[in-house]
Amino acid sequence: MIARIGVVVPARDEEQLIGAALRSIADAAAGIAVPVHVVVAADGCTDGTVRVARSLGVEVLDLPAASVGAARAAGAERALAAGADWLAHTDADSEVPPDWLVEQLRMAELGADVVIGTVRPRFADLSGAQVRAWLATHAQGQAIGHVHGANLGTRASAYLRAGGYRSLREHEDVDLVERMRPFAAILETDAAEVVTSGRRIGRTDGGYAGYLREQLLPLAAASEEDAAAAG
Repeated sequence: MIARIGVVVPARDEEQLIGAALRSIADAAAGIAVPVHVVVAADGCTDGTVRVARSLGVEVLDLPAASVGAARAAGAERALAAGADWLAHTDADSEVPPDWLVEQLRMAELGADVVIGTVRPRFADLSGAQVRAWLATHAQGQAIGHVHGANLGTRASAYLRAGGYRSLREHEDVDLVERMRPFAAILETDAAEVVTSGRRIGRTDGGYAGYLREQLLPLAAASEEDAAAAG
């Protein structure tokens, strides 16, 4: 049985979005009886991210600029030191649903060592064509197994066995899960979907912003061309 959850939130210059992210985590934590310890790993922030996070009563690690992998690793280390036996991972530009931790606990009770959840971009950040392109490639009710650090859960023992996050500039979440696959029980779910920023220029070269910029936008453009040709 899970006795304590650590929520790890890396952040780099997210003053505008981290407040909503942390309030959504607080709402999710209010829905469970298990204690929740939130750690924001501020990765070389030059804006008011640290101030906003501390004003909301969470633990903040004010780190020198490194990488998202290093930030996640530092946050996870602190959560583990505080006694967490389950790590819930999300991002500072994302909002989790109220049942986010309920679902992670349910999956853990089913025996999961890793929970891979789905994310969707904030549709208000996208054009109509981009929203249609996203919906056309993401069937509702289908967990397709893409690993997103914005919606991931890991049992502490499995995380440690895998060696934790590596200090990578991007895809540190995918790398971690790949190292867990040989021994961990991995469950995929589309329940408790996380909404993340729809910006196309992110804090890393790739990541979700890279997907929206380099893959979704061409799909949207092709859709518009097809519609124009048909008309």
